[in-house]
Amino acid sequence: MTSPPPADTPATPPAPAASAASRRALAAALACGTLGAAAVLVASGRVWGEGTAVLAQGELPIEVTGGEVTGLPSALALVALAALVAVFAVRRAGRTLVAALLTLCGAGTAVAAPLAVRGGQGTAALDAEAAEVTGLTRGAVESVAFGPWPWVTAAGGALLLVAGLLALRHGRAWPAMSGRHERAGGARPGRGKRPVSDPDRPEELWKALDRGEDPTAGGGGKAP
Repeated sequence: MTSPPPADTPATPPAPAASAASRRALAAALACGTLGAAAVLVASGRVWGEGTAVLAQGELPIEVTGGEVTGLPSALALVALAALVAVFAVRRAGRTLVAALLTLCGAGTAVAAPLAVRGGQGTAALDAEAAEVTGLTRGAVESVAFGPWPWVTAAGGALLLVAGLLALRHGRAWPAMSGRHERAGGARPGRGKRPVSDPDRPEELWKALDRGEDPTAGGGGKAP
């Protein structure tokens, strides 16, 4: 016979503890994803860079928004926001793939904004804006300066990245949207029930005559 386990055997950790951790991860992912996407979308509409176009008549201030410098962060933020919602609409492997997409979008957003500023896209956008404003073929901008909004965009991307990592780590334990919309009582009308025929309807009378029955007889006897 198998000997009983010793009394000091450690017990299995209770399930409620894991459930509580999953709920905390879910709340953190939702908060990070929502705040991150909002930060990126708001920051992309703000002024990223400023400069001065030097003309013969004087100097002209020039400024460009984040969307004019690069549209990649806002596009990735929208995809990440859609992926955050889609995490709850799929299960198993599909949920892992969507969480990975959310993670990649967050990483791409966090990197795209600083690269756009440091890689010359910001200066090029200022030059293009100066050319458009002055009507010249090519504009030259001096005293170029960039504000904090590119870094706010990068911070929003970092929050999206955190949301994706939480979804990868804890997503399998999160609840999913239910695709069943059942009526009260659990039964659908028109299924499993045959319509009750009315013997007084004209079509029922003709059917009775075709079967050789007397529809006027109470017991449904044969017609003479």
